[in-house]
Amino acid sequence: MDGAGEGLKRRRKLAPEARRQQLIEATIEVIAAQGLARTTQAEVARTAGLSHGLVNFHFSSKDKLLGATLAALAEEYRVNWQEALAAAPEDPAARLHALMLADFEPKVCTPERLSAWCAFWGEAQSRPIYQATCGAYDEEYNKIMEGLCRSLIAAGGYDLNAERVGRVLRVVTEGTWLDLLTMRSPYAREEAMATVLTTATAFFPRHFNERGLL
Repeated sequence: MDGAGEGLKRRRKLAPEARRQQLIEATIEVIAAQGLARTTQAEVARTAGLSHGLVNFHFSSKDKLLGATLAALAEEYRVNWQEALAAAPEDPAARLHALMLADFEPKVCTPERLSAWCAFWGEAQSRPIYQATCGAYDEEYNKIMEGLCRSLIAAGGYDLNAERVGRVLRVVTEGTWLDLLTMRSPYAREEAMATVLTTATAFFPRHFNERGLL
């Protein structure tokens, strides 16, 4: 059997969970290229190199396919920042630094993933599914961010509102994601990180500069 035939044989023998992940990755690719409204199961099947029937076997409707894709993105994002925090020292500045920069790890900060996230954020049809899937995750992240800001404010003697500072840092991070995706001449991922760190420096000048921790 030639190489293409062997590849097809291997794809057909993938375990169910691996097959689902293959379809989810194809869905992310299609959403990035065409948006949510124009994403179809047929196009996902074509992108994955699989039959339409196999997509239906794993996801009986487009809504279920999109829901599974959003859930996978949300879990990937959550695991990414949790791993970054787990690897960081206990110092609140170091932990805040790790949390902010986790958003720019290559495994979560790709053009395709940014496009998919923006589609789920921005298209009205996706808002109920976004809130149902990601609302609790967002609350968990915001609580962690706010808690780290509160700890650093106390440790550094800063006169700041932790909830407001955490919100600004989150909004700036999300804004750089949009910039990386939508600007005609987007800046590099490293510049996006420096932008977020510059914002942190404005609040915590004794702990950060635009290059990172002091």
